[in-house]
Amino acid sequence: MIACLRLFTALCLAALLAACASSPSSSLGELPRTPDASIEQLLEQAAQSKDPEKAALLRLSAADLAYRQGNAGQSAQILQQVPVEQLKPGQQVFASTLAAELAMVRNQPKAALTALSHPSLQRLSELPVEQQVRTGTVHARALEADGQTLAAARERIFIAPMLEGEAASKNHEAIWTLIASLPTDQLQPTTTDDLGGWMALALAVKTAGTLEQQQAAIDAWRAQNPKHPAAIQLPLPLTKLKELASQPLSKIALLLPQDGPLASVGKALREGFMAAHYQAQQAGQKPPAIEFYDSSKLTSMDEFYRKAQADGVQLVVGPLEKPLVKQLSARPQLPITTLALNYSEGEQGPAQLFQFGLAAEDEAREVSRRARADGLHRAAIMVPKGEWGDRVMRAFSQDWQANGGSIVATERVDQPVQLAQQIADMFQLRQSEGRAKSLQSTVGSQVAAQPSRRQDIEFIFLAATPQQAQQIKPTLNFQYAGDVPVYATSHVFSASGDVNQYNDMNGIRFCETPWLLDANDPLRKQVTAQWPQAAGSLGRLYAMGVDAYRLAPRLGQLKALPDSRIEGQSGSLGMTQNQRVVRQLPWAQFTNGQVQRLPDTPR
Repeated sequence: MIACLRLFTALCLAALLAACASSPSSSLGELPRTPDASIEQLLEQAAQSKDPEKAALLRLSAADLAYRQGNAGQSAQILQQVPVEQLKPGQQVFASTLAAELAMVRNQPKAALTALSHPSLQRLSELPVEQQVRTGTVHARALEADGQTLAAARERIFIAPMLEGEAASKNHEAIWTLIASLPTDQLQPTTTDDLGGWMALALAVKTAGTLEQQQAAIDAWRAQNPKHPAAIQLPLPLTKLKELASQPLSKIALLLPQDGPLASVGKALREGFMAAHYQAQQAGQKPPAIEFYDSSKLTSMDEFYRKAQADGVQLVVGPLEKPLVKQLSARPQLPITTLALNYSEGEQGPAQLFQFGLAAEDEAREVSRRARADGLHRAAIMVPKGEWGDRVMRAFSQDWQANGGSIVATERVDQPVQLAQQIADMFQLRQSEGRAKSLQSTVGSQVAAQPSRRQDIEFIFLAATPQQAQQIKPTLNFQYAGDVPVYATSHVFSASGDVNQYNDMNGIRFCETPWLLDANDPLRKQVTAQWPQAAGSLGRLYAMGVDAYRLAPRLGQLKALPDSRIEGQSGSLGMTQNQRVVRQLPWAQFTNGQVQRLPDTPR
């Protein structure tokens, strides 16, 4: 009876090992398969095995099973017990791949890439296709998460021929998403292979302007590359572009307030919007008809949408009022695609809602980007007291720290009489004066000492009105901090042409709309000739109106083509995943009473 049990146990162990391993290879070693046994059974058999290689293989199989079952913690614990360096090359590839997958679960792409740099990976091409695909997939994911977009696309292109069905389709779309997210200057195909073809397609689409031009570019590319995977199966976003091109926009509703506290804002937006419309007409285009609606007289958004639908409206531009935008963002869906001219507080709205505005948060993030591009690392912050200042500071801080910058001091500006003390505190000048007095009392005689400021502040991020900035910059000079660069949002610029005011802010760098920095733009010249106020600070609203018009027919493009941009009058416009239009802005500096445009930096 005992002999029978021993024989049965031996047969079970043999079957278990057969289920755990593929056909043996003398040089690469056996690879684990998904076993019929449980994790506990595999670990028990490993503990009982007298063959170290079989025990390692069983543990490797148990670690893989735990990962597949969603228990990454247990998988990592088991994998630590596997002596990877004692395994054969194929098994080392398997273990390294699993280690990379576990690192990605922890959101550690660099650790994943380290795991995939094991020397055994040089023999990956000798392993079964399933293993090549698994390793290649996690490698692509890690490269993408690490910001190595082109390398990630190259990895996915490599594994594409090995895939079938849904996996092949997902990989195909992922390749396009990666390639389409590359900036235009990186889309310079130097080869005629699949990667070169993908890059040429993305470049053709991004450099075409209108939907019609994009469609023509896609058709021309397909004719030149009929055997390319993207020509055989056009990526879904480009298929959507084709649908958009076949449904031209013929009627827009412009929903803005004509009365009340926002009437002047609505007027500037409307005049900018219509200026762009008339420019399109003059250029020989066939622009959509514009229907005007007064949001200040609205009693119900539902009633408005019913009327707009009855009027044949295909797109709504507006509303401007924040409560109305908030109301729309809370709805599950909208009857007509809508480009709101403000932002709601929530992150995600219905699929039909797009949001665009002159958000101060965009400018705070632009300051973070510019200071980073200029090689700076340590910031001090000066913002006004109150909710607006808190929002701007939060946007700057989050972007700055997420990209490796540090914040060494913060001051909230309120009363002008406190400004000198606040700046002295920020730069720790009083401590310096205290040390001088202490030294004087010790030596018993007068000590000539100029207060010294702290040296760890590389620049100041400033969000302030022109009047506040006029006080802050001279005070910095007086407090021995005049050499510290100041990077500001556009709020410091009144566009008044007041030389005395500009002189008080000498040296301050600020981001601003292209509209206010380029007086020679033809459309700006036309608009300011008719509405002189558009040359001043109201010009930002005129610029936003122009851009709202230019965005209207291209919302689908921005959504379908990640990281594509429209060079607008309020900034370089892109779109986030939650369908918010965000701006990047050019830069200028106050120099001897003049506004001097600064060279752009790489983005």
